[in-house]
Amino acid sequence: MVGYEGSSAMTAVVRELNVYPIKSAGGTPLTRAELLPEGFQHDRAFMLIRPDGRHLSQREIPRMALLRPSYDGVKLTVGFAGTGPDAPLVHAVPADGPVLDVTVHGNPCAGVDQGDEAAEWFTAALGRECRLVGFTGRRPTKVGGGTVRFADEFPLLIVSVESLAELNSRLDEPLPMNRFRPNIVVEGLGAWGEDSVRSLRIGEVELELVKPCARCVITTTDQETAVKGREPLRTLATYRTLVFPDGDRGVIFGQNAVPRALGAIAVGDAVEATRRD
Repeated sequence: MVGYEGSSAMTAVVRELNVYPIKSAGGTPLTRAELLPEGFQHDRAFMLIRPDGRHLSQREIPRMALLRPSYDGVKLTVGFAGTGPDAPLVHAVPADGPVLDVTVHGNPCAGVDQGDEAAEWFTAALGRECRLVGFTGRRPTKVGGGTVRFADEFPLLIVSVESLAELNSRLDEPLPMNRFRPNIVVEGLGAWGEDSVRSLRIGEVELELVKPCARCVITTTDQETAVKGREPLRTLATYRTLVFPDGDRGVIFGQNAVPRALGAIAVGDAVEATRRD
């Protein structure tokens, strides 16, 4: 795996900020985001579940990419870019409600049931019986000393502009950044520069990059059409495969991060790589 060469004080710039109010649904681009211990405010605040409490994702239901959520902390609004409900869901999020036992990749956590109207809307959109839950409680990361809501493992995912450009130079058809569903997109680290950075400072915010992100089949789903293909995993597997310390293998793109100092981040902010391998 390739890193970058340069000083430990390399400076870059924030180019994109994204939140994903519903786990595995479409993202919401932001110009400014408030960082909390569990990630950006409202990120993965909700999740769709099967009747048995297991989470749903684009791995099984690519149509989830067509869900277009936005959440202001009071009201969740969800449009659908495919054939389905006639009108968007406008959901007033209850202050409390029945707490359900749910799981994310087999890991137990808890979610507040969002009621029958929301369940019926998502069932109609996806053609799959499901319910919407809102995160409650506390869920620690397995490593790195962080906390998450309904994200798979970590509060933040960081990707560099140059890494995508380098990958696209190897593909017959270039892919957009939304295939990789990052929270923070940075320009100026160089191709795969995020791999050798251990900590970043963005204004008053400090982030520790704790683990490379092993990518799944969601990256092969077009986030605008929900059509699945073979890229980028086919190409990434030829030169971006990593064996982790526990023996697992993964195709790597981006770095998972944990907040160490909180605050606000805005597009255009300077990013300082304060520590690297």
